[in-house]
Amino acid sequence: MSYKITYASMYDPPAELHTRYDAAMAAIQARLGGRHRLYIDGKDCDGVRLFEKRSPIDQRVLGQFDAASAEQVDLAVAAAKRAFPSWRAMPVAERLALLRRAGRLIEERVFEIAAALTLEVGKNRMEALAEAQETADFFEVYCDDFERHHGYEEPLPNDPLNGFTSRNRSVMRPHGVWGVIAPFNFPLALAAGPVSAALVTGNTVVLKAATDTPWSGRLLAEALHDVGLPPGVFNLVTGGGAEAGNALAQHRDLGGITFTGSFDIGMQISRRFAGGVYPRPAILEMGGKNPVIVTRNADLDRAALGIVRSAYGLGGQKCSAASRIYVDEAVADALIDKLAERISALRIGDPTRQENWLGPVIHQRAYRDFQGYCEELVEGGARMIAGGTVLAEDGLANGWFVAPTLAETPLGHRLWRHEMFLPIATLARVRDRDQAMALANDSPLGLTAGVYGNDDDVAWFQENIEAGVTYANRPQGATTGAWPGYQPFGGWKGSGSTGKAIASFYYLPLYLREQSRTVVD
Repeated sequence: MSYKITYASMYDPPAELHTRYDAAMAAIQARLGGRHRLYIDGKDCDGVRLFEKRSPIDQRVLGQFDAASAEQVDLAVAAAKRAFPSWRAMPVAERLALLRRAGRLIEERVFEIAAALTLEVGKNRMEALAEAQETADFFEVYCDDFERHHGYEEPLPNDPLNGFTSRNRSVMRPHGVWGVIAPFNFPLALAAGPVSAALVTGNTVVLKAATDTPWSGRLLAEALHDVGLPPGVFNLVTGGGAEAGNALAQHRDLGGITFTGSFDIGMQISRRFAGGVYPRPAILEMGGKNPVIVTRNADLDRAALGIVRSAYGLGGQKCSAASRIYVDEAVADALIDKLAERISALRIGDPTRQENWLGPVIHQRAYRDFQGYCEELVEGGARMIAGGTVLAEDGLANGWFVAPTLAETPLGHRLWRHEMFLPIATLARVRDRDQAMALANDSPLGLTAGVYGNDDDVAWFQENIEAGVTYANRPQGATTGAWPGYQPFGGWKGSGSTGKAIASFYYLPLYLREQSRTVVD
């Protein structure tokens, strides 16, 4: 198939894509209910107990998964530590060839993986297929980056000495065992991204899959095993964050860690890695409260389309979701009408079906949080423009389905500053773009942001917005849709710890430490 799926191109796929997805879904549904073990030192391992994963769509059992204890996390880290010297010493061309094969194998399995993602996460087929393809692309992009930068080794001028030749060189070296803690919303891509970066740069890895999405981690482990990665180079543990996650994040033998998740937990990890015997690198992506500014010069049809796609895709369960809308009062009523019309047209239901765009939220806690937030909005004086209810009719009673919600909300309401991680967007009218910018930047988070306006509005926005990822006049998504090799993805302020972005020119060096080498002849 010549069609290339990305988060920007996924809105008009060829018919063949749907045919192949449906066949993969039928095949994978026939295999549900199996047991999925930990993967340590190149082998499947039993955990301390089994836990059941059910689909948020209808509560069907997807599989039985082994939960790791702190002792098994120790075993995984020890295996990675043993494997590190030989993995680091492997010729770069050989290492990258293995990892490129992993990317190709994931691409070969993209439909099967996407079907599993739909069932496990509840995302629609196009978002699931895009995530599976993004996972494959991470391996290719990072291998290319490492080669393009010659392994981050740079010759330096010789010292100005008489009678000696003093040769200088800067080299970048891996840290050792790298921990990765992945989130539930992009459980494969946001695991495989840091995993592939760490492996490309010569580190070994222990991955802790999200508690709600253990199957995705297992699919990644199977691909890496099947391409022949040496034992111990990659290890997978699953189970609860309180036990397996904490054990990994606190492990003394980690050289560094990548965490994607909440601000509070990310800051705990940051303090821990800064406050040990010596500071260790912690790459943290900690969410967003992402604003959209709509000026009086905006194309309102384009703005409405981009906002709806970004606010409600995957049920708003994206760190890049559009959650705050600031619209010039001169065009506010017109924009609100267009948003309400587009929201009412969204098809909600079983996301395995082609016609449904929006599936369930991830679990009962999110479902209850949605109800609580909607009540809080109304009690705080918000006007519900759309949604505000849970959905339990027309075959949805067994899943965690909620209505995409838009609320015109008083500016003093606390939910303007709270990341809800649900399909709820708040909207406010502003007198001009300067007020909109002041409100947009009044947040401790700064991940993504969007604007709709004329050329002057765009230049002003890009100069003043405090966010790591910006989009202007984008119908494909006001604040969402970054893709490896096209848009680096990383946050400012409390949204990220490094000031560098995923899949950027500067990302791989985060997994390396510099060594200056001087040799005198």
